Amino acid sequence: MTLWLAIPLILLLLVVLLFLLVLASSIHFHLRVRRLGKDDRIEFDIKAVYGLVKFHYEVPALVFQSLEQGIKLKVETSGIAPVKLDSEKEGQVDKESVTQWLKNVRTALHATRGLKKWLKDTLSHIQITKLDWSTDFSLGEAATTATAVGALWGLKWTMIGVLSRMVRLVHKPGIFVAPVFRDQPSFATEAVCSGKLSAGYALYAGLLLLRRVSKVEGGLGRWKRLLSRERS
Repeated sequence: MTLWLAIPLILLLLVVLLFLLVLASSIHFHLRVRRLGKDDRIEFDIKAVYGLVKFHYEVPALVFQSLEQGIKLKVETSGIAPVKLDSEKEGQVDKESVTQWLKNVRTALHATRGLKKWLKDTLSHIQITKLDWSTDFSLGEAATTATAVGALWGLKWTMIGVLSRMVRLVHKPGIFVAPVFRDQPSFATEAVCSGKLSAGYALYAGLLLLRRVSKVEGGLGRWKRLLSRERS
């Protein structure tokens, strides 16, 4: 075999090997939601391709303004994919933004054949490796607080039951409710969720979604407008 033929063949084999390694990897995510008094914080991390691609999203504060104005928030984004990213953006969650979000969901449903089934199948391949949720609270009266503990336990386990039918729970969730018997109302909660999805299945799900969109007349155009609207 001549050298000019061997070099392209070796390069092709390396590309195929790298592609197979990427498909064999997993996309890992970590979500942390915390509220302590008036201090709110949401953190979300994504790692892929053996940690070479990283995204970090953080909402350091949520400010409730009014029923009309909604919630004001700031989103900080950083990461490497493959170049370093760093941005900060303020947003508003109000009646208008919720209405627009619902409109976008309806557009996506109409622009995709079987979107609900696709979403259900994709979620079923997500593995939740860690799920802890602890809550400490007081309603100001010992008797009322003690009564509310049972209701909160029931609510949490109902939500976990719904989640377990959507994704795969690898380990038993750590659910805690601790009543605080004090005269002043108080509330603190923290939820931590970690999981992963096979990169190979993520690629397959993306191709399957593209196929479903292409089967709807004008589906690709509607998705393009929808995504451009989300980026603006």
